[in-house]
Amino acid sequence: MLRRCRRTVALAFALLTCVVRYWLLRLRRPLTIERRALWLQSACRGILASVGVRFTVEGQPPDHGLVVANHLSYLDICIFSAIMPCCFVSKLEVNRWPFFGKAARVGGTIFLDRSSLASANVVSDIISERLAYSIPVLLFPEGTSTDGSEVLRFHSRLIHPATELGAPITAAAIRYIPGGNIDERELCWFGDNSFLPHLWNVLGVSAFSAHVCFGQPRIYPDRRAAADETRAEIIAMRTEGISLSSVGAFEQADVLNGKC
Repeated sequence: MLRRCRRTVALAFALLTCVVRYWLLRLRRPLTIERRALWLQSACRGILASVGVRFTVEGQPPDHGLVVANHLSYLDICIFSAIMPCCFVSKLEVNRWPFFGKAARVGGTIFLDRSSLASANVVSDIISERLAYSIPVLLFPEGTSTDGSEVLRFHSRLIHPATELGAPITAAAIRYIPGGNIDERELCWFGDNSFLPHLWNVLGVSAFSAHVCFGQPRIYPDRRAAADETRAEIIAMRTEGISLSSVGAFEQADVLNGKC
């Protein structure tokens, strides 16, 4: 309980700092997509530090193109954003979340109504535009978060803009490494789990780290091939659990010092 209370206060302070930094940025000059992504990166690093979530990275985070990743929780967004400035494609429901919805909008998130074909077409057009920017677009093609026991079949519709334009696509695998006697599933947010009770549980976890592995960027001939091959690559990276001591791995401290 003491740990939860301490982290709750730290999280509140981190969120307040995010707001102050946002308004300072707005006073200086207009917010471009790239500057919004940098603001979100700074915000997410502060949020992760406040709740005691550490991360390690293997491989080279891309600086453009499309990134496709498996999805375990809302924490994935903070972790990926802390690693690299990027913009996300997210479900429309996130737009209505207290504070975090506003932060997502400010950070340049593209919102998708999963029940609407028209929305998917609009989002595809926006992705095509964003692929020309100097930051990557990050997509969770499973369409939902899972408990980590499997990587669901990838939906290919929103991968199409990248294959159509010949943009590089990078697979990224994320896995949670909890301490103590709990397993990854208990840290995932999936199914009918409520947001606040899940966050309250995360705040009480004594040790929680995430490992993100990036594959090599590739250009694919069509969206279905891209979806199937990146999914297989992510499954392999999660299964193999590539050693952090291998060439190309670096610790969270290196990321925070700008070495990536």
